[in-house]
Amino acid sequence: MRLKSDLLELLEHAVDGTLDQADADWDRRCALGVVLAAHGYPEEPRKGDVIEGLPPFAEDARVFHAGTTLQGRTLITSGGRVLCATALGDSVKMAQKRAYDTLETIRFDGMQFRRDIGFRAIPGRKP
Repeated sequence: MRLKSDLLELLEHAVDGTLDQADADWDRRCALGVVLAAHGYPEEPRKGDVIEGLPPFAEDARVFHAGTTLQGRTLITSGGRVLCATALGDSVKMAQKRAYDTLETIRFDGMQFRRDIGFRAIPGRKP
């Protein structure tokens, strides 16, 4: 989320051995991600649950896919760590709130996630 430079360009520099000639531009804001996991994760994650409610595109928040598969036009779970709701904020507290707001509309049977992500980085906060 914080990388503003073209990732492909940086990777090409790395492959060519010219990474020292590349400049990576980073967003100054904090980033925080909350993993949405499948039922049964981590021992035996269930696959095949329909995923609904992905939020619309936002400049400061994204949902990254990991354990997902398209079955026709239907998005389903296909692994343990299914999605990661990630957001930027001017502080950890702001990024945390935005990430949790981002996952509010997402639904799939057995969906689970931790509700304490980022709390250790926020002075005086407990989950």
